[in-house]
Amino acid sequence: MMKRLRSWEGFLLLVLMVIVAVSASTSPQFLTVGNQVNLFQLSIEKVIVALMMTFIIINAEIDLSVGSMMGLSACAFGWMVQQGVDAGLAIAICLAIGVVGGAVNGWFVTALGLPSLVVTLATLIGFRGLARVLVEDRGINAFPAWFNALGQQGLIGPLPFALVSFAVLFVLLYIVLEHSGFGRKTYVIGSNREVAEFAGIDTARHKMILFIGSGAISAFAGLLYAARVGAVRGDVAFGFELDIITIVLLGGVSIFGGAGTLVGTGLAILIVLNLRNGMALANITGHIQTGVIGILLIASVIVPRIRISLGRQAKSEASA
Repeated sequence: MMKRLRSWEGFLLLVLMVIVAVSASTSPQFLTVGNQVNLFQLSIEKVIVALMMTFIIINAEIDLSVGSMMGLSACAFGWMVQQGVDAGLAIAICLAIGVVGGAVNGWFVTALGLPSLVVTLATLIGFRGLARVLVEDRGINAFPAWFNALGQQGLIGPLPFALVSFAVLFVLLYIVLEHSGFGRKTYVIGSNREVAEFAGIDTARHKMILFIGSGAISAFAGLLYAARVGAVRGDVAFGFELDIITIVLLGGVSIFGGAGTLVGTGLAILIVLNLRNGMALANITGHIQTGVIGILLIASVIVPRIRISLGRQAKSEASA
């Protein structure tokens, strides 16, 4: 327990407690159930994708195409509904599009050995281009009432379907990452792929599964966005990938792979959402909010490196 409190997650927990305390003291609305649900609801698609991005980065890869896949899924759904396709069938097709898009990323990375940074940068552009081809510059909002209700009304009390989905996914993915062979392989491959292959792990298959999962969850998040907003355009989820990666890195996941936890990502989600919400309630402008989040990101990269350097220095002095 004490080891966990001295870890990066312990530091994040302390930061979260400070943010909540300060925000609650400056705004009586901050800790209300309605406000807490609302702060999650406004960013729920990003935090859902951040869960799968945690796996990707721990595995020493990156997926820059998640925002564009969200946009493609949402726009494909809108286009199909506008063409008279049954909404249920359209949802299934959109999820299939996510699977195919993820498989395309995975194939280029595993079969051709291309860097995931380059591959997903290319598909970021390609998926966004397809989304714009489908809807051009117009907005589509003729969705079934049940679909809009799914994103805008409570499913369990005040909790909407998207928030319930996030909670379920978090629990399932936490179990997979922390208590399964698949999760252990994710860490091993991210730490040293050559060692993992020498140990008999099919690293190509593992990475393919992760990219397919990333594409499918991104498509799912795009559908949630369409349901919440009740309309889609070609710029849906534009730039979301940067916020998603920021959350994951702030959570202590190493950009070099092999280290990080889903608990850290969860704490980072709470920090970012509560910090933004607290500043908004205090009438602090969006530009300042973005600057503060940027400082947190820089700190999340620098502070762990300093801790590692100090630890190595202490060991060297002790051995001497």
